[in-house]
Amino acid sequence: MSDQNLAAAVKFLKIFSCTEPTPDLAIAEIQKLRTTLLLVTQEAEWENIGICADNLTQAREALQSYLQALGYEHNLDQQIEKQTEIKPNEAVYIKFNTQKLSLYADSYTGNSRGVLVATQGSEEAALGTFGYFPLDLFA
Repeated sequence: MSDQNLAAAVKFLKIFSCTEPTPDLAIAEIQKLRTTLLLVTQEAEWENIGICADNLTQAREALQSYLQALGYEHNLDQQIEKQTEIKPNEAVYIKFNTQKLSLYADSYTGNSRGVLVATQGSEEAALGTFGYFPLDLFA
């Protein structure tokens, strides 16, 4: 991707940075958001994905859909099952590192809901933390 196109993509994603709640989006805007996020993550070496959700099931579904969209084939079931200290209807925060394929989950008392994507690597123009994006962006 050209530096100019990457800069435009990052600028678009920054519109969503730290916005709460995620603005209501038209179908065309949702598709642009998906495409742009995928373009920027392709320039990154790896991502940290943060999910704030109403419960562990919702967080798992969101994370699985984002991982699949980003091209990662990873079964979360064993890692999620280890999170037994989280009650079924308790708000949760999940952090997933795509480089290590590692997951951290904990109960969450904040009001934020959505997905944060932090792009990592040596391509400085593609680095950043973007979101909150809709939990169901790639569902």
